[in-house]
Amino acid sequence: MLAFTVRRLGQFLATLIAASLVVFLALEVLPGDAAQILLGVEATEETLAALRRQLGLDEPAMSRYVAWIAGLATGELGTSHIYGTPIAEMLGDRLAISLPLAALAFAISTAIALPLGVFAATRRGRLGDWLVIGFAQIGLAAPNFWFGVLLILIFAVTLGWFASGGFPGWEAGFWPALQALLLPALALALSEAAILARVVRSAMLETLGEDYIRTARAKGLSGRRVLFGHALRNAMIPVATILGLQFAFLVMGAVIVENVFYLPGVGRLLLQAIFQRDLVVVRDLVLLLSGFVILVNLLVDLAYGAIDPRPRPAA
Repeated sequence: MLAFTVRRLGQFLATLIAASLVVFLALEVLPGDAAQILLGVEATEETLAALRRQLGLDEPAMSRYVAWIAGLATGELGTSHIYGTPIAEMLGDRLAISLPLAALAFAISTAIALPLGVFAATRRGRLGDWLVIGFAQIGLAAPNFWFGVLLILIFAVTLGWFASGGFPGWEAGFWPALQALLLPALALALSEAAILARVVRSAMLETLGEDYIRTARAKGLSGRRVLFGHALRNAMIPVATILGLQFAFLVMGAVIVENVFYLPGVGRLLLQAIFQRDLVVVRDLVLLLSGFVILVNLLVDLAYGAIDPRPRPAA
């Protein structure tokens, strides 16, 4: 297990370095000049040159890359060119919304998908199975922002149970903040629940057809014990990968939903930075979100040892 962990950590670092190079080079080749955007088209060449020196844009690309990575390693994310605010401060404020939103959506998605997937697998070919498959097809076909608009029309406009958007802040109290996150979390969760329900169903069907399941039934174990004590744990091995990727996607993929509900989260910050060509913010956010996905994959790989009852080959 130690060798496996060390190997995975090495792969994590190598992938993170490769991702940083891709992000840096992709933004380097974009047309435009950050100094020109900040000062406007009427700025003189002397003023532009002075600002480029101040921002470090006159340095060679490799020097800027090394300085950027060194800053990230020490927690210095730099300063937004547009707002003049430290990026770490901006990111901290936005993560206080995006992470709880992703966690709530993840909990809702898992709570919906796991029972539905198990239910469908135990009723293969029957009405319950077809209903779950139908739900999954709708969830896969409809984008999450469409669910968001639909939820606003039903629960905010028609019923008036929730606000249509905005975030009061955690200082307003836990319940008002949770209410503001509930509809966007549900909009995010429905599409992910559809994907996860199909994966759980497929994994359960494959596991229920294994020889050891038939052996457990032949020994006289109850259907409930066979289902939850043997089949579900082994079916969770492929499901764990999807769960990890879904949580990472919920953090990264909330850009449109956060804008639909006017939530000042990381997704909305990234979209605003792209529109304003605040490339320093875009660069840091894209790498941090990419690093988050890579880290989640690492944690999922390490969690296999606890989930998979089979011995791991020495390699």
